[in-house]
Amino acid sequence: MRRVERLCRVGRAGGQAAVVAVLCGLMVVPPGVGAQEMGGARIPVERHAKPLTEQEKVLQALNRFTFGPRPGDVAAVESVGLQRWFEMELHPERIDDSGFEVEMGQFPAMGLPQEERKERFPSGAAVRQMSKLGGSVPSDPVERAIYADSEAVYQEKIENKNLVVGGAQGSVVGRADDGKAVMNGTAVGPGRTHVSEARHGAPLMSPVTGNGAAEAPAAVAAMSTTEVEGVLRLAPEERFGRLVGMSPEGMLGFREMVKGRDRMRLMAGLAPAQREAVEAMVESPERVVATEDMETRLLRDIDSKRQLQAVMTEFWLNHFNVYLRKNEQEPYMLPVYVQDAILPHALGKFEDLLVATAKSPAMLMYLDNWESIGPNSLAAGRVTAIQKARPDGKIAQKLPKGINENYGRELMELHALGVGGGYTQQDVIEVAKCFTGWTIDRPYAGGGVRAKMGADLGTPGEFVFDPKRHEPGSKVVLGHTIAEGGMNEGLEVLHILAASPATAHFISQELAVRFVSDVPPAALVNRMAAAYLKSGGDIGAVLTAMFKSKEFWAPGVYRAKVKTPLEFLVSAVRASDATVTNPLPLVQAMDRLGMPVWGMQTPNGYGWTAEDWVSSNGLLSRMNFALVLSGNKVNGTVTDWAGVLGSQNVEASAATERELEGKVLGQSASERTRAAVMAEFMNPTAQAQAAVGFVGSQAAGQGMGGGLVRAAVVQPARTGKQNEVPLDTMAGLLMGSPEFQRR
Repeated sequence: MRRVERLCRVGRAGGQAAVVAVLCGLMVVPPGVGAQEMGGARIPVERHAKPLTEQEKVLQALNRFTFGPRPGDVAAVESVGLQRWFEMELHPERIDDSGFEVEMGQFPAMGLPQEERKERFPSGAAVRQMSKLGGSVPSDPVERAIYADSEAVYQEKIENKNLVVGGAQGSVVGRADDGKAVMNGTAVGPGRTHVSEARHGAPLMSPVTGNGAAEAPAAVAAMSTTEVEGVLRLAPEERFGRLVGMSPEGMLGFREMVKGRDRMRLMAGLAPAQREAVEAMVESPERVVATEDMETRLLRDIDSKRQLQAVMTEFWLNHFNVYLRKNEQEPYMLPVYVQDAILPHALGKFEDLLVATAKSPAMLMYLDNWESIGPNSLAAGRVTAIQKARPDGKIAQKLPKGINENYGRELMELHALGVGGGYTQQDVIEVAKCFTGWTIDRPYAGGGVRAKMGADLGTPGEFVFDPKRHEPGSKVVLGHTIAEGGMNEGLEVLHILAASPATAHFISQELAVRFVSDVPPAALVNRMAAAYLKSGGDIGAVLTAMFKSKEFWAPGVYRAKVKTPLEFLVSAVRASDATVTNPLPLVQAMDRLGMPVWGMQTPNGYGWTAEDWVSSNGLLSRMNFALVLSGNKVNGTVTDWAGVLGSQNVEASAATERELEGKVLGQSASERTRAAVMAEFMNPTAQAQAAVGFVGSQAAGQGMGGGLVRAAVVQPARTGKQNEVPLDTMAGLLMGSPEFQRR
């Protein structure tokens, strides 16, 4: 209780008096009411003693098996029947999701084959390699522009970091008549191949000089405000053509001049593929891919009609966690990881999911198994010979060092058996031996010593088994002798793990924590594990056993699970029936809520319990976001609360508040929540204060956004009756309430 009082004092002192006052009022727990308390923060829990009504059962199912109901979902489930609805969700192929598929068409880079995605949007590593080693010009003019502009940016960074003229660091400001780069008015060095020539068929990138130092980059061409405005005023097709035809030094100058809302003007009217290309030229191609990785993952949760599949996909992406920023290659592998490894198996056999993740380049890269080589393998012999011949050489230092145990350890501890699953350190070593040779074919696609260690048996960037890396001989794993068999050794290990009773219990425990309770009943977990073993690890069968259990429908479970930040944000957008045209600000909101998308660095993934997420600062951030969202201050996400209520002439009254309770919460709010909402919804500064608290004072007047040029102009305030703002505030306060924090 003292922690809550301290939050109130600090919040008022920080200029968020209205928001904090409401939050504190909602978090105060009166006598006789339970609460979940973690880190000094409290979320009141209403005691629910009576058996669930049919409507409450529908709400329980929608709050656990989806990311929260949209307006109308409760009635839709009631019309088809709860059992039939659940069976349909178990078979997502029967659910029309064409609307979401159309939405994904706005992200064409995500639909490209992995190799083509890397070619069209080169990583920083690829640009650096080509800049140092030389390379040919892409035939496509758009790709040629992206490469040339990326190299110009790279060379500019080198210039700003390394080149010194007259004892002081300088910047490229122009180009002399003889083609030499000019720094602060002084020509320097022999001119390298002019980068802009790459747009017209000349070699794209030339090697560094003999001493290993990069020569001077192309000059930044200063661009006036009038010139920039001329580009922005062009029709979309003509504007796109002008940008593609712009010289790299011209693009460097253009990038410096186009800021803020002009970047949205730059994107106006462009087709999706054109938008991606412009983002690659004005920002960076690697950022385009990484940002769309995050945006599309979040959009699936928000908009897919196949909600149980979306929930389970998110569950498995967390269970088989991969970190976006592991290195520059990881973002390019994540679309395939979702589409091929996780999504098709999210409701299928666990063994199939285990095999798919083990083969995934994203997982092989993240847990370093792609570099693992057996100490007695042919590849190890080659490494030893090179190291003896050139012990101090750069090549020897970059070669693989031997067996990497990371994947073997996490496979048993986090993916299958769980802590206490009966494995030993020797089992970790033996499993690692079995998976030597499971690697990625030329992951850096065209350069680097380690890339050339591969067998080149497949397509660059994809899974391949390299027999030269595999450790020969039999292995013993968990008491099972595995005969020498190349790639089949790893498959046999995965089968042993998938069929293990320890795995059945561990997976069932994890699912029960996610869907039922932070401390699920042991009897329920045991029945789910039995269903797992009987069905051969069928995930749908395990979920069905849970759905049919008395524990899932127990009164004490209803509305008792605290939402993670992801569940909170997505459920708020869905409850608002919001239209998302630009998901980037929502991705940024996940950072501020403490759960970045693809942002868990360690392989254990994010937690599912209240202990992981309930804190004073976390609850305040949620309240702030709820008010920012409801007040249309999240760029690219539009809410219409009058529309949700079915009329554009809605008075913000006590009756309206009760109607909003039904729309937002699916049930009546507690008396203290209702009183707090009614006391604060007329506050004309609540949303502005929330924006200050959530995005900072500098951005508060402009709405959330930033990052790529896709960031939208803030949605203008709706005109009409003055009660529209109080209505928005009323809805935001309800979404920040304890009732909405729980599912």
